[in-house]
Amino acid sequence: MLNNTTMSAAENKRLMQEIFARVAVGDGSLFVEHLADDVVMRVSGQNSWSHTFTGKQSVLRDLFGVVRERTSGVRKTIPLRFVADDDVVVIEARGEMTSRTGVPYNNEYCLIYRLRDGKIVEITEYNDSVLCERVLGPFSASE
Repeated sequence: MLNNTTMSAAENKRLMQEIFARVAVGDGSLFVEHLADDVVMRVSGQNSWSHTFTGKQSVLRDLFGVVRERTSGVRKTIPLRFVADDDVVVIEARGEMTSRTGVPYNNEYCLIYRLRDGKIVEITEYNDSVLCERVLGPFSASE
């Protein structure tokens, strides 16, 4: 499947279902493997977490690294629904995490992925930004 130069909507959806089957149990390795080096991730909204992260290393370090620093235990994102159209897969999901201070961080997400040749090249995340700032605190990539 990953050798195709153009993947169908069904193939893209199946790939994201495989990735999220692992993410749902706290294993992000397949997700990381399928991030394109030039991926762009935008966290929507108008709050301190609303940023655009450019490049795989920035997404992993500057966004997910901060989340890892502020949470403990297993971090899960459980998919509830997948919708695919051409090179885009939309996932409705629920996170299950705990802050370092012991407060549950169970956010709800709408995640929009654009794929190219089996790689995730663009991500847009919509979430409960009030919950994010209340439980995880204001965003700062300098931690």
